[in-house]
Amino acid sequence: MIQVPAALIMLSRIFKGAIRYSPIEPQNPKPDLLGKVSVVVPTLNEAQRISPLLAGLTRQTYEVKEIIVVDSNSKDGTPDLVKAAGAGDPRFKLITDDPLPSDWVGRPWALHNGFLHSSETSEWFLGMDADTQPSPKLVSSLVQTAITHGYDLVSLSPKFILKYPGECWLQPALLMTLLYRFESAGVDTQAAQRVMANGQCYLCRRSVLTSVGGYTSAKSSFCDDVTLARNIASAGFKVGFLDGAKVLKVRMYEGALQTWQEWGRSLDLKDASSRAQIWGDLWLLTSVQGLPLPIVLSYFIFKVPFDASFSFVLLLLILNIFLLFVRFGMLFAIAASYELSQAIGAGLFWLSPLADPLAVVRILLSAVNTPREWRGRKYTVNK
Repeated sequence: MIQVPAALIMLSRIFKGAIRYSPIEPQNPKPDLLGKVSVVVPTLNEAQRISPLLAGLTRQTYEVKEIIVVDSNSKDGTPDLVKAAGAGDPRFKLITDDPLPSDWVGRPWALHNGFLHSSETSEWFLGMDADTQPSPKLVSSLVQTAITHGYDLVSLSPKFILKYPGECWLQPALLMTLLYRFESAGVDTQAAQRVMANGQCYLCRRSVLTSVGGYTSAKSSFCDDVTLARNIASAGFKVGFLDGAKVLKVRMYEGALQTWQEWGRSLDLKDASSRAQIWGDLWLLTSVQGLPLPIVLSYFIFKVPFDASFSFVLLLLILNIFLLFVRFGMLFAIAASYELSQAIGAGLFWLSPLADPLAVVRILLSAVNTPREWRGRKYTVNK
């Protein structure tokens, strides 16, 4: 009774993937886009992973007017790496954001400071995270795609770089919690409160960002990218979330433990969702992702007999075998979103459905807890 309606909802979302926009392709720059984009990168102790991003940004073409790195007093040499990149590319600007106000989260505060310092003559604002690795034609491709489809805000799902066995097993299971709750990248969502976004690569018309007060409407959100995107969609602007695996890679976390701790605590999206939506999503995830494996295993462990009085057991078993079949099939759909060529234990990717119950538990834990620390900053409980 609880699984059937959840399965129908999940299948309706998966089927929409058949009509989604194709992954964006690298596109050559156009002269009429000269100096149209301001890139802003928030940083806090990113020395271990920012170099590929800095190298990738120096290879961006003439659409990029400026690259503003907003540093939050890093202690690991991050500013020195930015200065070194700037020595060979005058588009780089390094600023330090003001002290963090009590009602702001660090990431939206840094991005808001970057927005305030960006050129008013830029037509587009592009927020990028330090763990991203852009292709040389990322910006030109992204801007042209936004113009072609009439997006006021568009963000990209990347190709995830995995390296270690634990993350090859856990990370795809956590990603699947998003795919089951929301439409695939490339499907335009009509309801503002179901919009998805990825702040790792987040392009917005400057005029639109100005009209909503920059990042102020997402200032206290730990998932500021989704919160801001939904606020912008609610204001009547067109928001898109596209597959960017051909133009953008990301190395998010080192190992399964860091993936569990860092990514897992924001995937509930509670700062961008109503309480009813949060618990509705948890019902769906539990029904179609968390329960199938335990139910099927329980049947074979306890050897429940089949007779007339247990016909419902057979139906339950068939339903959950079907859900597992769909889940394993989804691996082929998401395989293009992963870079596994250098991964140790890459084959564990194909066993990631076995981590599904754990992934659902992680979303539940995140939904009932408020982060107290993020990227080394301490926050009060009422944040």
